[in-house]
Amino acid sequence: MKLPDLMKNSLNLSVMAALGLITYSSLTTATDQKLALVSLPNANVSISTLSTNTYVTSEQRVDSLCHQIEKKLGSVKANDCVGRGFEEADGYSVNGLPIIEREFGPLNGREALSRVLVIGGIHGDEYSSVSIVFKFMKKLEQHHSGLFHWKLVPLMNPDGLLQKKSQRMNVRGVDLNRNFPTPNWHEESHHYWVKKTRRNPRRYPGPAPLSEPESQWLAKTIGEFQPDVIVSIHAPFGILDFDGPKQKAPKRFGELHLNLLGTYPGSLGNYAGVHKEIPVVTIELPYAGIMPSSREIRNIWVDLVRWLIDNSKEEPAATQVKITANEGGLDPS
Repeated sequence: MKLPDLMKNSLNLSVMAALGLITYSSLTTATDQKLALVSLPNANVSISTLSTNTYVTSEQRVDSLCHQIEKKLGSVKANDCVGRGFEEADGYSVNGLPIIEREFGPLNGREALSRVLVIGGIHGDEYSSVSIVFKFMKKLEQHHSGLFHWKLVPLMNPDGLLQKKSQRMNVRGVDLNRNFPTPNWHEESHHYWVKKTRRNPRRYPGPAPLSEPESQWLAKTIGEFQPDVIVSIHAPFGILDFDGPKQKAPKRFGELHLNLLGTYPGSLGNYAGVHKEIPVVTIELPYAGIMPSSREIRNIWVDLVRWLIDNSKEEPAATQVKITANEGGLDPS
């Protein structure tokens, strides 16, 4: 069969493969088969047949990713993701999987005190960094007051997570957290990789800054969303790290205490925190494969919201503080 022109690109082939809509043998033109050779081997799902009238919607692509996350992570169920307001974020992985996001914006026409970007799963083998974003989302579903404008991105590196053996890097072997355009990137990032890490493949910064579609998307999103704070979630060091104006650094979230790790060429903290002067809080969970307790997740969330209140670009009125406290699930009385 011949694919409709709308579907003739590797992204749509990969998506249709992930949805189980096509097989290599169902493609009859040489062009379609050439594209399929790029896309289908990376789908990691069962494939069936394609109807010539099939059109893959954005909602289907999101739902497909949600089900793949469920298969990979025991702490995330499909109903934690499907039908919960996630949308494609106008960004895709190398393999064509969508980067998904969910926003909790201002309510009742009130201007948000701060815009907060929360990023999980930059490294695909740090499972807890993905799962905890879904837990934070549930807190916002219960307590969102509208005084902060949240953008939640649970999985920035879907290809890394969804490999048969999950990996830190994206599918091209690039550490996305070393791929951001910091000054003297070409000299410093590769010098650090060669001399300091001894060419550790887990720390490969890529051939050029923003060489990867995932890091390109995040840099673009930072420019468009203009966050006042970025919360980047990792594992397994069990600390808080911070890049940005030092007077704003949090002391602790839950049992995670501030311990500055320094900056690295091409890192998000270096790029956004040091050079763009956007406070970047890095939550380093204690374990990559084990979630914190429900109580500790709550304490991390409450302390994060309190810190945001204390560091808002405006000083909220007393009534606003009470509403914002409720956003963190603090004392509703």
